[in-house]
Amino acid sequence: METKRLFFFSLGATLLGVGAVGVVVPVLPTTPLVLASFFCFTKSSKRAERWISNNRYFGSYIENYQTKQGVPLDVKIKSVAFLWITLIISCYIFQDRSYLLILLPLVGFAVTIHILLLKTKSDENQSIPEKQISSL
Repeated sequence: METKRLFFFSLGATLLGVGAVGVVVPVLPTTPLVLASFFCFTKSSKRAERWISNNRYFGSYIENYQTKQGVPLDVKIKSVAFLWITLIISCYIFQDRSYLLILLPLVGFAVTIHILLLKTKSDENQSIPEKQISSL
């Protein structure tokens, strides 16, 4: 495996591992981490891309994003909160590097805007099977 593919595969596996922990730890945003790992897998391995897309735990995250069904509101809130908490901690740790005190908030604002512009998935967006509709 060439270096670039190995890098993206390793990064994807790491992001997916942290995202999996986010399923049970409320402060870790699962959806962005799973989507980031999917992106990395698309750059590294078709097999890994297929695996995560068809995975019974993570496949729905990718399907919701790809079909533009949206991201649940609670996931958006947790993602933005986690983003800013980690950025603030990073700014504190690296306060002696003034360029990071400018760069990190700029990245944070851009990512926040992206997350907020994603369609919010609501209960109405979930499809109702035809049998249920006909019985209404």
